[in-house]
Amino acid sequence: MKEKEMEKKSYERPVIKPLNSGLMNKFGTRTEYTPVTHIDGVSVKSLIEEYGSPLFVFSERKIRENIRDAKRIFETRYPKVQFAWSYKTNYLNAICRTFHQEGSWAEVVSIFEYHKAVSNGVPPEKILFNGPDKTDEDLRISVKNDSLIHIDHLDELYRLIEIAGEMHKKPRVAIRVNMDTGVYPIWDRFGFNYENGQAWDAINKIMAGDKLNLIGLHCHIGTYMLTPSAYGIAASKMADLALGIKRRYKKNISYIDIGGGFASKNTLKGSYQLGTDAVPDISEYAEQIAGSLLNAGFDTDELPYLYLETGRALIDDAGFLLGTVISNKRLSDGRRSTIMDFGVNILFTAFWYDHKVSPAQEFSRFTEDTVLYGPLCMNIDVIRENVTLPPLNAGDHVVVHFVGAYNITQSMQFIALRPNVVMIDLKGESHIIRKAETMDDVERNERIPAHLENFKL
Repeated sequence: MKEKEMEKKSYERPVIKPLNSGLMNKFGTRTEYTPVTHIDGVSVKSLIEEYGSPLFVFSERKIRENIRDAKRIFETRYPKVQFAWSYKTNYLNAICRTFHQEGSWAEVVSIFEYHKAVSNGVPPEKILFNGPDKTDEDLRISVKNDSLIHIDHLDELYRLIEIAGEMHKKPRVAIRVNMDTGVYPIWDRFGFNYENGQAWDAINKIMAGDKLNLIGLHCHIGTYMLTPSAYGIAASKMADLALGIKRRYKKNISYIDIGGGFASKNTLKGSYQLGTDAVPDISEYAEQIAGSLLNAGFDTDELPYLYLETGRALIDDAGFLLGTVISNKRLSDGRRSTIMDFGVNILFTAFWYDHKVSPAQEFSRFTEDTVLYGPLCMNIDVIRENVTLPPLNAGDHVVVHFVGAYNITQSMQFIALRPNVVMIDLKGESHIIRKAETMDDVERNERIPAHLENFKL
């Protein structure tokens, strides 16, 4: 009997990734071998002495380095690229203006963010207006200013058609598309679905009505995405829609907005690997997106612009939170616990990530598994459920890494007021970019009815 020939397997090149979990010793794993005493050449101790603790610190150098690297990576792979800074990621004006100085437009998801972008000097026609909650007045402002409106649902589409007719203007629009990219759950609560025909239904309504100028397609497939190939699938499906519009309506789509969602180097809770090991390099996302668009079948002179709304991956590692130890204690099960002067009220992403925490002063060779708590009177105020650290004494300082995304925008004055935020410039000078809150800030908009003015205890 003739032996069945073995099927030849295709060659896959080996991929080598460094692992940074650290060496083992008799006390377990070490998180740091040297303390973090300086940020961009500025002493942690001096920053805390000048601005107080806790304290957010941003590195202007790192922000500019990140956006320049991202632009270089995408522009060497695709000829027409435009970044738009995601305001919801961090909308401090100094942060936004740094990105705008580097050429980024603005991507907003509310009229509040829209007005912030305009006040920061962004031309309205270079604002991408996303989100499902646009009022009639929001739409009128956007139409008047010729901003790019990304339509999220049919109700918005119908209202915008009516408003465009009333204003005798033809606004520039895109539709948001959701799709199956092999990553689940699918983000299908936003936009029009690709697979079941909702996207084409919206496109046909726009083209038949002739009240709106459909020039773009937008998607945002998820957040903290660890699978670059999902972006390749998304770009292919978006290109298919664009080419279909060209065939059916003889109309070129000017841009494809692939959204954001690229992961930062933070470590997700429950991950077996550190974020520095598990998270793809931004070049891997770029290869997938650019390859799909270039191979989709567009004529070279009709390639659409690639818009990117990257936020987290460009700002997370530029932000640090400095804090101070309040006290230590032993829990009932014998574990060591350390209470810090910052909690989840200002470090909201502690619910998602196992943030890297470094001592800010010299420490001994001994380490111990520790629970890091915040100062809030709530049991959920846990900074790290388990982290290997040297014993920290009351008054010692720590540096929490990769806190630049979402902590500023989602922080709250719950139990404690929000602290100062500073930026270290390219010359190593520190600047306050948001002052610490005061009681006046919190109570400014409160009003007391006359019958509650006075009381006796």
